[in-house]
Amino acid sequence: MTELKFDEQGLIPVIVQDAETNEVLTLAYMNQESYELTLKDQLMTFYSRSRKELWRKGETSGNYQHLVSLKLDCDQDALVAKVKKEGPACHTGAESCFNDVLYDKDEQATIDALYELVKGRKEVPQEGSYTSYLFEKGIEKILKKVGEESTEVVIGAMKEDRSETVFEISDLVYHVLVLMVEMGIDVTEVRQELANRHVVDKKVKQEPMQ
Repeated sequence: MTELKFDEQGLIPVIVQDAETNEVLTLAYMNQESYELTLKDQLMTFYSRSRKELWRKGETSGNYQHLVSLKLDCDQDALVAKVKKEGPACHTGAESCFNDVLYDKDEQATIDALYELVKGRKEVPQEGSYTSYLFEKGIEKILKKVGEESTEVVIGAMKEDRSETVFEISDLVYHVLVLMVEMGIDVTEVRQELANRHVVDKKVKQEPMQ
């Protein structure tokens, strides 16, 4: 069995990632005991360097992290854990502890990143922000915009104007994300729903909700 190389304080760093999105959630530390408890209960358990004690993520907040996989690096002195999380990973309420961009030469806009940005505009409204304005106006305004942008996509496609259609689809995706945040629907829920369908070649009509 491979042995972990703990440092002089008996600790080993653990990078925690979301198993579904691969987003880095936090960097924490384990000692031998917390490592063994994590494997035993499959719930992330760390060692607090400031409090000098073990702590199980979610024990007080309810934001547990369920272990999916655990990997050791080539030097055997660092771990990467992939988890399924219940709620935010950061004590500030953010989904990840890593949010302040210091440098990004080629930042790529992902659906997950855009969702978090939109969510931030709802949680902390900013003056002059169109997104914050939509949340202030409420769901009726948001639904109206989703409808308008859907129509614009159809118009662009009917004209067979590729660039216009791409532009309007982008607008539609953005407004759908606003709607999702307003209704408390996470991107992972949509991703899971798509995964559950297994195929993309057959349309199954949804039964009316009871």
